[in-house]
Amino acid sequence: QVQLVESGGGLVQPGGSLRLSCAASGSILRINAMGWYRQAPGKQLELVAGITNGGNTNYDDSVKGRFTISRDNAINTVYLQMNSLEPEDTAVYYCNANLKISPLRPARDYWGQGTQVTVSS
Repeated sequence: QVQLVESGGGLVQPGGSLRLSCAASGSILRINAMGWYRQAPGKQLELVAGITNGGNTNYDDSVKGRFTISRDNAINTVYLQMNSLEPEDTAVYYCNANLKISPLRPARDYWGQGTQVTVSS
């Protein structure tokens, strides 16, 4: 059974920083892309940042220059460093990983449970 466990959310003042972590565990053959999504109240789920297993990254325009995604393949973990946080960043953040658990099955997406990030004074 594969699990993605997130940590690092919380309450922070505008201009502050948070670091989210997401560790994948279980019988994993290979992890392809990993990423972070978020969903604010009343809004759709949106991609915040993604990273391939080779380290190529992409970001939503709203977070470029403020957020940094990275991963440690040795421990199946992806991180999201969030700096200069704004109230508009308030959302539930979800970790996503496209991974393969069996040589007989195609890779598919797995999701974490979500972690709340609230930016408020």
